[in-house]
Amino acid sequence: MTSLELTPTAIGSYAPDFEIRGTDSEVHHLARYLEKFKAVAVVFMANTSTDVKMYIEQLKTLQNSLQGQGFTLIGINPHDGNQDPSESFENMKKFATEQKLNFPYLWDSTQDVTRSFGATKIPTVFLLDATSKVRYRGAIDDNSPTGVKEEYLVKAIAALLKGEEIETTTTEAVGSEVRWR
Repeated sequence: MTSLELTPTAIGSYAPDFEIRGTDSEVHHLARYLEKFKAVAVVFMANTSTDVKMYIEQLKTLQNSLQGQGFTLIGINPHDGNQDPSESFENMKKFATEQKLNFPYLWDSTQDVTRSFGATKIPTVFLLDATSKVRYRGAIDDNSPTGVKEEYLVKAIAALLKGEEIETTTTEAVGSEVRWR
């Protein structure tokens, strides 16, 4: 399948729950994270995406700096590992080790979670509050040619953790298309 018409999970609606395997060989359930954290950012990402590689250090820094404030990040790889072996579960494990990921990296082997969220590009972020409501959806930042001017995700997380309204709730994710089965 080369193209799908998907509707992203709407701002203010409940995120789809999931229970999928991570590179740590454990099964991760979104509901368990929501019980522990005030804010959870689900980032659809991949091993070989140049866009993800551009953001990986920023994502790790974000996790390090905010994990003690009630925030966590969860990475999900939606790519079909059969179509592209570089995105296989074994290569996800290698990627997680090589990149020294400090957040869970999960494999959506059926692509059901990705479809449920409505993610079509890598990377796409969905920021959830503790009740599982989507509070922000889209790009990590504006990634302008002259340098980053707007850190959408950072601002959204800060507002959510302070109990304030998020100013920009939706942006257009920029990156490569999800490789569908």
